[in-house]
Amino acid sequence: MASFRPDGAQRERTPSTWHTVKSILAASSGNLVEWFDFYVYSFFSVYFAQQFFAGAGQTGAFMSTAGVFFVGFLMRPLGGFIFGRISDRYGRKVSMLSSILLMCAGSLAMAILPTAATAGVLAPILLTLVRCVQGISVGGEYGSTATFMSEVATSGKRGFFSSFQYVTLVGGQLLASLLAVIMTHTLGDDKISEGWWRLPFVIGALAALVSLWLRSGLTETTKPSERNAKGSGSLLEVFRHPRAFWVVFGITSIGSLVFYVFTTYMQKYLINTGGFDKGRVADTMTVCLLLFILMQPAAGAVSDKIGRKNSMLIFVIAMIVLPVPLLALIGSQSSILVSGVFIVIAMFFVSFYTSISGVVKAEMFPAHVRGLGVGFTYAIANSLFGGSAEYVALFMKNQGIAGVFPWYVVVMAVLGLIAVVAMHDNRKHSTLDNPEGSAYAVRSRESVTSGAESDRS
Repeated sequence: MASFRPDGAQRERTPSTWHTVKSILAASSGNLVEWFDFYVYSFFSVYFAQQFFAGAGQTGAFMSTAGVFFVGFLMRPLGGFIFGRISDRYGRKVSMLSSILLMCAGSLAMAILPTAATAGVLAPILLTLVRCVQGISVGGEYGSTATFMSEVATSGKRGFFSSFQYVTLVGGQLLASLLAVIMTHTLGDDKISEGWWRLPFVIGALAALVSLWLRSGLTETTKPSERNAKGSGSLLEVFRHPRAFWVVFGITSIGSLVFYVFTTYMQKYLINTGGFDKGRVADTMTVCLLLFILMQPAAGAVSDKIGRKNSMLIFVIAMIVLPVPLLALIGSQSSILVSGVFIVIAMFFVSFYTSISGVVKAEMFPAHVRGLGVGFTYAIANSLFGGSAEYVALFMKNQGIAGVFPWYVVVMAVLGLIAVVAMHDNRKHSTLDNPEGSAYAVRSRESVTSGAESDRS
């Protein structure tokens, strides 16, 4: 059973299951809002792309908004550093409250942005700046939430409980997609393009205030001794754990890439390559995302039984074998229902990564650098390979080499396999359940001899 000491407590106590569930729900509520706000851009960009990038044509405008989406991702390492440091130095709760406030501000700004018709060339610049703010917020949200949920989760069920991070992350996507479906069927494409695309950003900002209230009641999971430890929240201390850093970087690179390929990019792929209309695509992706959400707890529970490394092996091997045939099949169907089935097959294997994305990383870093180690390392790989997924795919299509993109995914999966092979089995080497005995923690104890022995295990 996991244990933690809240601020000011004189002795450790074991949290009840109900306390764990409440903490998971409160933390994940903010995660849902953050990702809803972030993904609303992706789902509704098809309606406002040409308003900010006039004269570029549909593919060109899509590519430009995908480029802005990527720029927002490039801000994630900065967010991961800022909020990861806050998380380790001042606590997970402070970090999570700060990140949700920043996202609220970014969403309000998106709702009032002027388009090219009124602001000219200034419009895409302002759009990019606002997305940078949201990118910093989301970059900080992931690490703080992942570490908090991993720490508060019950030992032996960490995979199951931590999977709710992606339940709410994908839930944010689902709500954005569902809102797109509702607005498409009630208002129609023309009215949404005329200005109703701003409404989802207003909704997101208001929801952030509700999450702020829920998170204010959370109990801190770190100890004062951990927050005040030498090297706490220091990048230098993170780099003293090179195996953890590179393994997290490697698995995040392929994990983020395929996650965005089979979720956000699929909307544009079905429209641009499959030739389906926007409304039917929104309907299909909503169902796919709902099924993807339901897969998360089950896949997380499986990892508690077979170990995170084995779950990750299933994931990376599938991503080596499946992308080339699946993307070809998805893009060549005359039935969107059949395309949706192939997307769900891909999502099934991706869930072996997403369900444990947070905990598998948290188990590699000691508590005093866990927030920064998870958040910053994840953000670098996520921004480079996840955030660029749409842009790279659309760029290759625009250049007439769309068939190269699936092979790019395969190459990244092979590199991911190398990272997974370098992983230790969490059932023995978890810094959450076995902080002193985990091979990942050796370098923080500055024992070269012990480190060499542990690296061979």
